[in-house]
Amino acid sequence: MSVNQLNAPPSSASSDSDASEPKENLDLNLGDGVRSMDSGIDAEVPPEGCPASPATVPSKTNRSNSFGSQVRSPKPRRQRTTSVNQSTINPNEAIIRSNNRTIYTAGRPPWYNCAGQQVEPFVIGICGGSASGKTTVAQKIIESLNVPWVTQLSMDCFYKKLNEKQHEQANRNEYNFDHPDAFDLELMKDVLQRLKEGRKVEVPVYNFVTHSRDAHTKTMYGANVIIFEGILTFHSQEILKMLDMKVFVDTDADVRLARRLRRDIQQRGRDLEGVLKQYVTLVKPAYSCYIEPTMAHADIIVPRGSSNIVAIQLIVQHVHAQLQLRGFKLREALAHSYIGQPKPDSLKMLPITPQVKGLHTFIRNANTPRDEFIFYSKRLIRLVLEYALSLLPFRNVEVETPQNVPYKGKRLACQKICGVSILRAGETMEQAVSDVCKHIRIGKILIQTNQVTGEPELYYLRLPKDIKDYRVVLMDATVATGAAAIMAIRVLLDHDVPEENILLVSLLMAEIGVHSIAYAFPKVQIVTSALDPEINEKFYVIPGIGNFGDRYFGTEPTDSSLLYE
Repeated sequence: MSVNQLNAPPSSASSDSDASEPKENLDLNLGDGVRSMDSGIDAEVPPEGCPASPATVPSKTNRSNSFGSQVRSPKPRRQRTTSVNQSTINPNEAIIRSNNRTIYTAGRPPWYNCAGQQVEPFVIGICGGSASGKTTVAQKIIESLNVPWVTQLSMDCFYKKLNEKQHEQANRNEYNFDHPDAFDLELMKDVLQRLKEGRKVEVPVYNFVTHSRDAHTKTMYGANVIIFEGILTFHSQEILKMLDMKVFVDTDADVRLARRLRRDIQQRGRDLEGVLKQYVTLVKPAYSCYIEPTMAHADIIVPRGSSNIVAIQLIVQHVHAQLQLRGFKLREALAHSYIGQPKPDSLKMLPITPQVKGLHTFIRNANTPRDEFIFYSKRLIRLVLEYALSLLPFRNVEVETPQNVPYKGKRLACQKICGVSILRAGETMEQAVSDVCKHIRIGKILIQTNQVTGEPELYYLRLPKDIKDYRVVLMDATVATGAAAIMAIRVLLDHDVPEENILLVSLLMAEIGVHSIAYAFPKVQIVTSALDPEINEKFYVIPGIGNFGDRYFGTEPTDSSLLYE
């Protein structure tokens, strides 16, 4: 696939846009903070003399995001998020804005190996007292890391919902937000675990002015490096086991108090007396009882916070060493794997008729004019998609003809079908699938090859919120090593789409690409009209059809020797 290369270091990607509303802003949702959690953390009895539990009463809100493919219900716009890494600290260098369109010039490299299995991310836990500078330390680490994909998650996102009595206590500065029971530890563990698995998560957004969760959530993904920071990061034993490195930010109590006064008064609308009252009666005792003792779990203690450059550099060096050991190379491994293997059972070939052979003759011919290339490509695309859809499950039905005679026929057994195109070449197949499937929803995934590393990178995705309930027709015009297709399939799996519900459709594939995909995802059905035997040293299909996207959209270079697939 060929798209104009967007330069800049990559960053966390995430998106759960509703693909049935194509006029919505095309933002790349990049993971920035998350919240939600899992199970089984027993409540601890506070030591004698420690501040009492806030006695929160957790409440649950059941959210349903499933809806039929032909019925659209009005939905509020979801908040887009951006990752806090080096690329996005200076927004002018990281994004291109025009009218209602935002393109992030940072892409996520592969987060899995050539077998499609996720490469374990490196998780850093940062703990410390309130206003100790944990977030600033996290940002300094991100700036210094200069790695493609970093996600930062704050424990502040996981405050429990308050009932009416607790709201009154909070307004009087009498509710203990620094006690372990103030946090939804179950949700926190669940979110962190899903991030480690590279999956999509929905994170609550907490409003410190109103002491409540906002109605909307943030969407977030895992990354090569995950940074989780908060005052009680080391409190839960389950979360401690997830952390590869534990950092404690040790800042003088007077400095922490001064920062807290400035923050709460300026940003949260509190008064001096209320902030001091809360600090003396709740914050300071909670630090002594619940936060300071967890310093014993730390691998590294950072005195003076973000001003301690030496400590931050030591952390960065260790992370780089760990990432090197784990490795994130993909395309070269794919190109030299699975050579000489028999065709997999998951591959379905469009029957080669004289018509199909004739269409290939037109589109493979380097001298075919662009208008004819488009015309014959569209015909072949339609044939391939019709054939692919015939592989979906059908059920027997009986209808009555206009002559009042029963007819035994077939009808699709699945009600929800979604087309997902790998931009930009896959976009050429959208019209055909829309013509064949009435009211079908269309998602988009933008994947480009980094010209420096040679690796595929994820830049943008836009999928239905409930895509896990759909049969997905994944479309790309050509497949060479299979690197882009594997990344797109991995994205769908991370959105909880069952592997057997994915149908990959392409006009032309290289044998090595088919084997790579089938080995990584044996339950994905692969459909194509032609299988070419090899790829060259630049990972292009031979004999191929040239650069499909450039030929179709008229952006091909003038030197025909530069046309590759």
